[in-house]
Parts: sequence; structure tokens; C-alpha cells
Amino acid sequence: MKKITAAITALSIYLFSAAPIWAQEITIIISPPSNIRPITNLGKLISSLISVILVVATLAAFFYLLWGGVQWIISGGDKTAVEGAQHRIQAAIVGLIIVFCAWAIFAVLGQFLGINPFNLTLPSPAGT
Repeated sequence: MKKITAAITALSIYLFSAAPIWAQEITIIISPPSNIRPITNLGKLISSLISVILVVATLAAFFYLLWGGVQWIISGGDKTAVEGAQHRIQAAIVGLIIVFCAWAIFAVLGQFLGINPFNLTLPSPAGT
């Protein structure tokens, strides 16, 4: 046991004392992609985010609707599986209605406020 402890101690002293010798300074230069431009217009960013969120929510509801349809088809007449599929389809339709209402609210508020939430232009600070 003493020999094993001595060997482990000697090996660990060797490895820990030799570590600075093996260390090298490595410089990695990562240049940004050429097709990505910096964000200079906050209004465009906000309107793009609104549009992306609405599109993603619509696609998610559509795929949820498809999932419910496939679940109904493969249920094989099982009453609980059919009910689960019907609830999934109902939830997808309600989700689509909510997404459409959100889009309509944005459009109506934009008309009342005189802005286009899907193409925002925010005023820039004076002197820039």
C-alpha cells in the first residue's frame, strides 16, 4: 500500500509541476460572418420579432392540428384516443384563432395609432 501511495504521489507531483511546461498560448481569431449586419434600427428589429412570433405560432398550431389528425386516424376506434385527438384538434383551432386575433389587434391598433407594427420606424435621438 505504501508503494502505491508513493507512486501516485510521485506521479501527481510530476504531472502538476510539469503542467506549465506544456502550456502554450493559443490565439484563435474568429471573424464575424460577412452576411450578418449589425442591428441599427430598433423599430425594424421589433417588427421583425412580431412577424416571426406570429409565423412560428401559426406553424406550431398547424402542426399541432396535423398531429391531432394523425392521432385520430391511428386511434383505431379507441374512444379515449379519439377524444384525445379531438381535444388536440380543438386546441390547435383555438390556437389559430388566438394567433389571428393577435394579428388583427396589432393591425387595428396600428391603424388607430397611426403606426404599422409590422414595419416600425422609431425616432432616432437628436444629434445622431
